[in-house]
Amino acid sequence: MTLDELITEFDRGLRSVTGISRMTRPMPTPPASEEADGEKTVAAELTPAERAHAAGLMRVNHVGEVCAQALYQAQKIATRSPALKDAFERAALEEEDHLAWTARRLQALDSRPSLLNPLWYAGALAIGFAAGRLGDKVSLGFMAETERQVERHLDSHLDSLPAGDRESRAVVEQMRVDEAAHAKSAMDLGGIELPLPVRSLMRAASKVMTRTAYRI
Repeated sequence: MTLDELITEFDRGLRSVTGISRMTRPMPTPPASEEADGEKTVAAELTPAERAHAAGLMRVNHVGEVCAQALYQAQKIATRSPALKDAFERAALEEEDHLAWTARRLQALDSRPSLLNPLWYAGALAIGFAAGRLGDKVSLGFMAETERQVERHLDSHLDSLPAGDRESRAVVEQMRVDEAAHAKSAMDLGGIELPLPVRSLMRAASKVMTRTAYRI
């Protein structure tokens, strides 16, 4: 990797941790709904408890995107395949959109990102590099399994988000579509299914992260 590439990756990592992220796609918005008489409905006002819960869920999603940036950066550095470098870069750009979207939702909900983002980022970077050093097929399999687990988390968030928070729901729904596409792409590129003990360990680590990030 050249010096310019290292500087680029360092810049992306710094922006991920500090919350200065760019988006290449506009933020998803809920479809305009209409009343029977043709007048547009007004967004429901969230109660303080609903707002706090929605913020906790979006903070978890934001942490997930911080980790995704670190994972894809590490895997891109570890692989020698130009095609896979491009694939990881494309996925990272879409995940950077997610990072920006969730950051904006946190601001709109009068909340903040996780205080432990530097820790989450460093841990994900180490894990991603380790997966990458085990070979491209393992690295892609790790990517696919990570995205599947994220997709399941997003499904649970759609069930749990307050009914009145249509803005957060629109963001989560688009994120879910993108994560499913990333998982399929990883398997299409040659990823292998990880052993059950590894998948179980990943789920256990994910639970620790989500429960902590919800509050801190």
